Amino acid sequence: MQYNSFVYLTVFLPIVVLLYYVIPKKRRWIVLLAASLGFYWLSGGYRIFVIMLSAVSCYGAALWLEKQDKIYAEKKGELDKAQRKQMKAEISARKRRILVICILSQVLILVFCKYLNFLGENLNAMLGLAGIPETIPAFRLLMPLGVSFYTLSAIGYIADVHMGKCSAQRNYGRLLLFLIFFPIITEGPICRYDQLGKELEEEKTFSWQCFSSGLLLILWGLFKKVVLADRVNHMVQVIFSQYTDFSGWAIIMGIMLYTFQIYMDFSGCIDITRGSAALFGIAVPDNFNQPFFSASVNEFWRRWHMTLGAWLRDYIFYPISLSKRFMNLSRKARASLPSYYAAAIPSLIALAAVWLGNGVWHGAEWKYIVYGLYYYVIMALGMLLEPAFQKGLGILHINRESFGYHLFQMARTFVLVNIGMTIFRADSVKEAVRMLSFVFVQRDQALGFRNYVLDNGIGKAEWLLLLVGLFAVFLVGIWKEKGISVTEKIQSMAFPLRLGIYIAGIMIVVIGGAYGAGFGAVDFIYAQF
Repeated sequence: MQYNSFVYLTVFLPIVVLLYYVIPKKRRWIVLLAASLGFYWLSGGYRIFVIMLSAVSCYGAALWLEKQDKIYAEKKGELDKAQRKQMKAEISARKRRILVICILSQVLILVFCKYLNFLGENLNAMLGLAGIPETIPAFRLLMPLGVSFYTLSAIGYIADVHMGKCSAQRNYGRLLLFLIFFPIITEGPICRYDQLGKELEEEKTFSWQCFSSGLLLILWGLFKKVVLADRVNHMVQVIFSQYTDFSGWAIIMGIMLYTFQIYMDFSGCIDITRGSAALFGIAVPDNFNQPFFSASVNEFWRRWHMTLGAWLRDYIFYPISLSKRFMNLSRKARASLPSYYAAAIPSLIALAAVWLGNGVWHGAEWKYIVYGLYYYVIMALGMLLEPAFQKGLGILHINRESFGYHLFQMARTFVLVNIGMTIFRADSVKEAVRMLSFVFVQRDQALGFRNYVLDNGIGKAEWLLLLVGLFAVFLVGIWKEKGISVTEKIQSMAFPLRLGIYIAGIMIVVIGGAYGAGFGAVDFIYAQF
């Protein structure tokens, strides 16, 4: 059941909202849990038991962790200083073992469901190089819905309990609801327990402001997904699958259209997610913050898929870069390296782990690993060359704060991101490199983008709607950058005007949606992860 499906929008979601508000507040979380279990069962069938197993693992481990703190608190008054220190060390070591065991259990479930065949294929390839025939068979695995998303939420929960950032949830049903909450299970965002868990525990009352903002978000998300993203899907498919037939400019347009498509698709889904949750008065974090206004790749990834970036930062980057081992390595390096480069060593090592993890998280293919390492190389080079950049800009008297230089940075970032998106979308790394090389190859009888659009692509009216929609998204992005909330402005309008906007939004989605003749059903892109 997709978030943009007729069943979800007109049957499932309205029924859940109605039931949620007609029963007593103390029992409303049960409605959400039942709805989430039902949603998962309808979408993923018996694979629901995998996420229930993950929840059991986290539930038991979190209680076990808190029990260790309780043991120490009960006994420390009976011990002298030396004994307390020894006991504290023993408790800390035991808690680390519990944490590691729980995290490994989550990772092993993820590896078994998502990466087992990938590992087998690569081991067979290595054995083949040694002259040994393939020995590892391929298994028919069914990946649980949202496994990559809820696994990170589960690991974040148990890590936060270990660090004392949140208390262990003693109600298994509430913890399961946090992991399986139906608006976020398919594509995230990746939530923290101290945010979403607490939201789900609160006894919400009906708020027309939350409800209306939720409806607006759902409409805006549907507009981005159904009207814009799905409209370019056919062109993207044709150009990526038949790029050898197209001119360099046509390939460039195809790559940019895919970047446009994945942004509208993913951010549209997140808007529907946040809007669905808002109907229940529940706040879900945003995942995008106008990423194409970024002046650097680093900034782009702080604005794109923000909850994944924040998770990787807090649970991989900081633990590695601030660890004693790498901090000591940095101090020792000061004897032979300039202080800037010595201080950068922990960050460079941590960034490698972050971007390797980012690539692996996206999928069980080498292209995703290369995709992650591509961004690592860009960021590492940016960090290492920063002193030279500073010196060069000073020599050339270029003001880094000027509007012109900022536009240059945005254009440069956009080019680098599109190269990354080519790796992400192509069938393989080899095909991505070949496709990019064809941009610079002059070929006779190559199809131009304009000819393809007029002959085989979407019509002129469709193209006009696409451009107008893109301009609308750009305009809303500018307003958001200036701190202007479009939702609040609409909510402050007189009721007849607000009603007109709602009706107009529905009509645009219904009439302008890319479905019917010439368009096929398009699943959400990030749902596959």
